[in-house]
Amino acid sequence: MYACRYGKVFKSHLFGSPAIVSCDHELNMFILQNEERLFEASYPKAMHDILGKFSLLVISGDLHRKLRNFVVTFNTVSKSSPRFLNFAENLAITMLESWKGCKEIDFLKDIRKFTLSLMVKSVLSIEPEEPRALKILDDFRTYMKGFVSLPLNFPGSSYSKAVKARTRLASTMKGIINEREKEKVGLITGDFLDVILSKRGILTDGQIVSVALDILLGGYETTSILIALIVYFLGHVPKAFQTLKEEHDAIRKSKQAGEPLDMEDYRKMEFTKNVIYESMRCGNVVKFLHRKAIQDVKYKEYFIPSGWKVIPVLSGPHLDPSLHESPLKFNPWRWKNQETRKTVMPFGGGPRLCPGAELAKVEIAFFLHHLVLNYRWKVKEDDFPVAYPYVEFRRGLLLEVEPAQEEFRK
Repeated sequence: MYACRYGKVFKSHLFGSPAIVSCDHELNMFILQNEERLFEASYPKAMHDILGKFSLLVISGDLHRKLRNFVVTFNTVSKSSPRFLNFAENLAITMLESWKGCKEIDFLKDIRKFTLSLMVKSVLSIEPEEPRALKILDDFRTYMKGFVSLPLNFPGSSYSKAVKARTRLASTMKGIINEREKEKVGLITGDFLDVILSKRGILTDGQIVSVALDILLGGYETTSILIALIVYFLGHVPKAFQTLKEEHDAIRKSKQAGEPLDMEDYRKMEFTKNVIYESMRCGNVVKFLHRKAIQDVKYKEYFIPSGWKVIPVLSGPHLDPSLHESPLKFNPWRWKNQETRKTVMPFGGGPRLCPGAELAKVEIAFFLHHLVLNYRWKVKEDDFPVAYPYVEFRRGLLLEVEPAQEEFRK
């Protein structure tokens, strides 16, 4: 909308600063690839207060690289770990089996519980039904509601509640760390917290807590919203649903009854990946990023003064008709063209490229495998995604569901 009115690149005044807003794909790429050379992360102070001073979103330089490496290691190891993959698959099966006999389900609520349970188990070895897991889920919901609210810090405001929820999450994490240290038996569970605690001389307590919370947040909110978007789009494009189901039927037929999925199966899920990419193009979870020019920058015909805020709008190029034919149409088949990949950047780019992108895709693909083989669904006519500024659904994505067949397929 803004690009149509003002052009793909325009000046404004946002977040208390003169700003350049870019909906241009090439300029966005230039901004993100020149992180720490020409631009730096520049999130509003209110976000610093709510994220914590060691969050990967707000730190930069050597500290950002050091903490990010821990997150990358977690995601790389988890992606190929049978322990993680089997738990993710079994958790998905358990959730889908709980729908038996249901005519309508609150999908967004269920999928948020699924993604956070998976992360809490992988990072902290806490079982999904433990009281602490439910407390963490509740605090994360409060945290996210305030994260996207006006930064009005008075008692009872969403922002104030979120700051307190973040404090409680940090306290819960510190309590778990203290328990581990009292046991003093080394890598007792082999989860991420054990691994990161083994680097105690490298990281402070505050940094350990912040890295763990960043992983929980990234694996919880963005992944659950992306799965919800995929389900929403598939509910409106029967041909895409059928093609996806056929791909997973073929994979299931190649395996023994009850045999778990593995990375070899994931590599066969080409159309599944196209569905994931197209859902991110149509409904980018993260709409824009906060950057600031650290020196005068000249790029093509554009001049960006030092100190100005720069807002790369990631979703702008994704809906640009000059880059994508019928951009408002959900069309996973467009990803057969390799050129499409060059004009979409849903996971950001440069040194801050989302470190959990590959892990999220595997997790989503395994969930979709069991979903499309066991259920059909309809989306309520008056339910749709809205920018809040992050994605929410008007009615929480209530689905009318029915079994694909009587026998639940595992």
